[in-house]
Amino acid sequence: MSEKREKFVKLAEGRTQLALEAVRKIGNLSNRRAYEFDESDVKKIVKALRDAVSDLERKFGSSAISEKDVFKL
Repeated sequence: MSEKREKFVKLAEGRTQLALEAVRKIGNLSNRRAYEFDESDVKKIVKALRDAVSDLERKFGSSAISEKDVFKL
């Protein structure tokens, strides 16, 4: 395996694992006994995550660079 491939695999596995853990933690916010939120909050969170995944797919599909978005409720 080439050095670039090894570096990609190592970073991709680590970063993907961190992202999955972060998504699970966001899911923990669904506990209504501990948190108060409404449907619009949920829709904003889900939209931000979907947009980020769409941007990820675009980046792997082309070399276009897009600006980083900042999430806020």
